[in-house]
Amino acid sequence: MGDMVAEVKIEDVSSVKKKLSFEVLWADVKEELDAIYRTVGKKAKIKGFRPGKVPRNVLETHYKEQAEEDAISNLITKHYAEVVENNNILAVAQPAIDQKGITTGENFIFTATVETRPVIDLKGYTELELEKEKLSITKTDIEERLNKIRQMYATLKDIEGDRALANDDFAVIDFEGKLDGEARKELASEDYTLQIGSQSFVPGFEEQLVGMKKEESKDIRVTFPEDYATKDIAGKEVLFSVTLKSIREKLLPELDEEFLKNFEKFESLEDLKKDVEKSLEEEGEAKIKADLRNAMIDKLLENNEFEVPPSWVEEQVYTMMLKARQQMVQNGMPDEQASEISYNLREGFNDQATRIVKASFIFHEIAEKESIEVTGKDIEDRLNALALRYGQDYESVKRVYESNNAEDRLKEELLEQKAVDFIEEKASMTLVKKSRKKKKEKGEK
Repeated sequence: MGDMVAEVKIEDVSSVKKKLSFEVLWADVKEELDAIYRTVGKKAKIKGFRPGKVPRNVLETHYKEQAEEDAISNLITKHYAEVVENNNILAVAQPAIDQKGITTGENFIFTATVETRPVIDLKGYTELELEKEKLSITKTDIEERLNKIRQMYATLKDIEGDRALANDDFAVIDFEGKLDGEARKELASEDYTLQIGSQSFVPGFEEQLVGMKKEESKDIRVTFPEDYATKDIAGKEVLFSVTLKSIREKLLPELDEEFLKNFEKFESLEDLKKDVEKSLEEEGEAKIKADLRNAMIDKLLENNEFEVPPSWVEEQVYTMMLKARQQMVQNGMPDEQASEISYNLREGFNDQATRIVKASFIFHEIAEKESIEVTGKDIEDRLNALALRYGQDYESVKRVYESNNAEDRLKEELLEQKAVDFIEEKASMTLVKKSRKKKKEKGEK
């Protein structure tokens, strides 16, 4: 078969999407069909004809649809691949094909719309002006963390007598919610423990329980937030019937030698405090690192405006949905409900996913431009660090990564971190000490 010829038109739909329009001459279409029918004819078994001797018109009667499908597939694959290669089109996904089929005697026309890799001239990634928080762990920080540990070992004690439910109490309740007069199973529970004032329930619910007494029942109306994950409940008023079964208060253990018996590795309160301080330092360093990276990304995106392929963003959104679903299931939510909620979060993830994809692309471009690479030793060092952190041996951790096909992802993470380290090294850095009040407000927001 000779080289086939097609007229091709290339249009930029966007900076990361091209539309390729093809018109393949009928002579070339016919040549492709003839070749397919010759192949089919050698194998076709049709009553009354010997193999290889079946007339073309008989073959067309039996195999026309399949032959034309194969011809279309071959023509599209050949011409698309040639144009992409000859024009250095950096396709990042399979093209969307539009074609109307083969008509005898007419040229075959089809279009291929394809997403392409962004092409940018990176600017302003050296000498970025950045602020980096100076780590500071105070006695107050340590005391607050110790108090949180005490909270973990707290016990709940039933309140005797006729005292009314107050803020900070733990209410054990049965409740059933009705939407438009219809009971909903996802709005009902028995023996549900709720801390009053925790704001862990629908806004307005906890406040209306204050003042109730044991065995008392009450109807409560609340309006669900507009951005509530379950769309058919979002923004709607729900009537809850609530029964208060008991009131409990939290009792915190004393921070003494008796408390230390909850832990095997601490011989004294001083050991516990030192361990807490070390944990706070590690968490603080991780937060500083994350904050610096985010500030770095903000600057890089300001200096480099570009689009990314929608398929990359969609893939990241899917990853975020999957992670959200897994987290909800781990927290005890039924898988079906977790799937529905994670799907409803899809649009909300889009902006964050776009940012993540853009940042990753920039870091990889910087790595390529600055000849930054990940070596075998880099991967080995990271796996050793992970093994040490989780108290496992190196080979076990390595097997886990290999069995989960996570090596490529690990390599990507290491490459991005090397790019981040490079940018930090070249940046104009100012160390700042942030007040505890400011950090607290930021966390509360």
